[in-house]
Amino acid sequence: MLFGVIVFVTVVLAYEGFLQLLLDSDRSKLSLIILLLFFGAAVNWLWVSWQLSCDRLVFDDGDATGYRSKASTYLMLDDRKLPGLVESLTERLQARHMLGHFAADALLKLGLIGTIIGFILMLLPLGDVEDFDVNLIRHLMISMSEGMGIALYTTLMGLSTSTLIKLQYLLLDKAASELVSDFEDQMRVADGRAPE
Repeated sequence: MLFGVIVFVTVVLAYEGFLQLLLDSDRSKLSLIILLLFFGAAVNWLWVSWQLSCDRLVFDDGDATGYRSKASTYLMLDDRKLPGLVESLTERLQARHMLGHFAADALLKLGLIGTIIGFILMLLPLGDVEDFDVNLIRHLMISMSEGMGIALYTTLMGLSTSTLIKLQYLLLDKAASELVSDFEDQMRVADGRAPE
């Protein structure tokens, strides 16, 4: 559902011309890189969500006695005692999410790099000023506004895409921790102990 909302907002922004304005006004092309990284991370999120959904179906389909062997076989884990099995499951699920967390940080940092590039492009023409001719000042202001546009657009893109990816992976982390908790409870029941 979240991915559908993201696609809808993207289509609306493209239809209104905002995406084209953003890409045309960014000489550094960092906005394009940010968008591509964002959609790559969003597709990865869909893939990891599907895998987690498959894991959830395997666990929900098992009974209390066959739970450990079914989970061990499906998850390619050793059939060890409960703490080791839960730890292995947690590590395996968290490893899937690493790429998304890295992408969220990278998007934010790319936005900040774009800010710095925009400020450099904005201030670069000031070194060429030798006199205060009106036409020169007009040209200088146009160049400075272009640099400021790059700084603001890349910051906006970096912050918004990073926040969306973090939200997506926050939901995924929550679902994974619920799966681990349910798995641990089922293992305790299968071992004859009451869930804590």
